[in-house]
Amino acid sequence: MTFFQLLAKFGSAAGALKALPSLARRRAGTSIPSRSIIERELIDTESFGGQVICAADSDYPPLLKQLSPPPPILSVKGRIELFTRRAVAIVGARQASAAGRKMARDLSADLSNAGFVTVSGLARGIDGEAHAASLEGGTIAVLGGGIDHLYPPQHQRLYEAIAEQGLLVSESPFGHRATARDFPRRNRIITGLSEGVVVIEAAERSGSLISARTALEQNREVMAVPGSPLEARCAGSNRLLRQGATLVRHAEDVIEALTQPTLRSIEAPAPTDYEDHDPAQAVPSSQIEAVRNALGPSPMPIDEIARVAEIGSARCATILVELEIAGIAVTYAGGFASLAL
Repeated sequence: MTFFQLLAKFGSAAGALKALPSLARRRAGTSIPSRSIIERELIDTESFGGQVICAADSDYPPLLKQLSPPPPILSVKGRIELFTRRAVAIVGARQASAAGRKMARDLSADLSNAGFVTVSGLARGIDGEAHAASLEGGTIAVLGGGIDHLYPPQHQRLYEAIAEQGLLVSESPFGHRATARDFPRRNRIITGLSEGVVVIEAAERSGSLISARTALEQNREVMAVPGSPLEARCAGSNRLLRQGATLVRHAEDVIEALTQPTLRSIEAPAPTDYEDHDPAQAVPSSQIEAVRNALGPSPMPIDEIARVAEIGSARCATILVELEIAGIAVTYAGGFASLAL
């Protein structure tokens, strides 16, 4: 989010880069990579057979570009043309039952035969079954670490097959090893690449439910496969159905849900769709203090922060950039911000 706010504030990437050194000096521990480090990352990615694409590039995935904001930079390896095809995310339990695994295989294979690409996170269980069953038709694996970092190691052969026949995608830099904080970002890309998400076997406190909530925020269709009320692995997915998710029995249910007119008309504002203002104009200290006072420990919509501070949303976003670089604020995907704790 700060990436696009900096572009809005300074008008161009060159302008933002020119201003960054002075902004970074205000926050201890912030450093800007040297040109040699940047070039090394690009060389390593290309030597691995991958490439780096940016949100402004023509081959950036169209559905992902709808997010506000989209990931500024992706690393990919494989068949990049899969980004142009209709896609469905399939997620679920790592410790999936035999029935859940079979459902994932059958659903993925049938959707693949119908021309859909499947998207998942290469995790054990449902993810792995979905990828394996749709290799020939097209599958996209979104990784938490860099595109060169395989996790879990049990999926070595599947990972290699996807790199050859499908597509590996990551927002993390080359060589990065995934940590817990990377997986929410990964899940946001999984759902962002897809027209809808199908949840198969999700417990009450499951990462798949986070994906479902993210999909709702992105105006994607949320679907779930029903399970036994006696099975703890199905408690979360069954709750999604009670809350209005589309019930899925087979691929035809998914295809029917995705042909609804509401999905075809999804449009999101461009990531740099801010109010017009002069980036060079100095921001009054009173406005900076008003935004700072409006912030709290819990993330709030930037529009609401702007309302409390009695300034425009664009000016508020500009101030938040400086507060974040100064270590005072934190901005989040989806247009939220909070105090840095």
